[in-house]
Amino acid sequence: MNHLSFYWLPENKALLLKGLETEFAQLVSSSIASGKINLPPIPDVVLKIQKLCTLESTGIADVAKCLLEDPGLTAIVIRVANSVVFNRRNITCVDIMTAVSRLGILRVRDIVTAQAIEQLKHSVNLSQDCNQLLRQSASISKELGATMVLVTNQFKEYEPQEYSYLEQEKALLVGLLADIGLFCLVSEYHNYLERGNYLDQDIALQIFQTQCSATSQLVLKQWGFDSDFIDVSSNKSSINSEKDVSYLDIARIANHLLMFRNNDENIDSHQVELNVTGAEVLYQLSNLNDNEFHGQLNDVINASGL
Repeated sequence: MNHLSFYWLPENKALLLKGLETEFAQLVSSSIASGKINLPPIPDVVLKIQKLCTLESTGIADVAKCLLEDPGLTAIVIRVANSVVFNRRNITCVDIMTAVSRLGILRVRDIVTAQAIEQLKHSVNLSQDCNQLLRQSASISKELGATMVLVTNQFKEYEPQEYSYLEQEKALLVGLLADIGLFCLVSEYHNYLERGNYLDQDIALQIFQTQCSATSQLVLKQWGFDSDFIDVSSNKSSINSEKDVSYLDIARIANHLLMFRNNDENIDSHQVELNVTGAEVLYQLSNLNDNEFHGQLNDVINASGL
């Protein structure tokens, strides 16, 4: 599991894995089909903000007031609002009302959800193997999100007006939440073992591969995330957009770059549809040496405030 293609399987491999029939696989499939997959146990304040964001009457003051119930999250939102990635005007804010106003209520929801899932992946108390898998997922998601920011910035550098709709902060958050369903699956697996069942870890990993996209879509839909988040989690476009480059395109380019950097043997069969600017972006980022590339990734992560 060293790149996003852990979740984006080639069709032929997906067909092979469909042949896996275990009780656990059937339980997971049934949960997804019924829309009853167990959601990650994130803080109540995050759940309240997610609910508020579904109401048309919700305003900045409502979200700010909710955040004040959790001083830790309040501090994180203010820090992120002042970070290089999210603070476009380079004006420091010191209170939560200004921070929410600057970010917008939907972006605040994205930030607190991503932060909650990131913390869960590092602090959850499951088995050693499950904990390791989630920590590895956190590292991969962070790398994908940062790479998506690099790709987004390159597009905007080449054609500032044409790609003005692309936001580096949204690209980062889309990448961070691309595999959110994995947490649900790993948690289900842990509970399955705790009930006295046995399932070989390699088989469980294959089930995670086949079900992660569907689970991620389910979670993101239940929490009210938009189509950009859902499309990237599934590697499938759900709407016909008039925009030349989507966040799914950004994610595919980022994933290809990471496969290239990791000398992934599957890169020859990994195809990315590109326009002329996209080809130039891929060329430029592919030609950075490893120190430059990873240095830029670290700069993005450090500048995000997350």
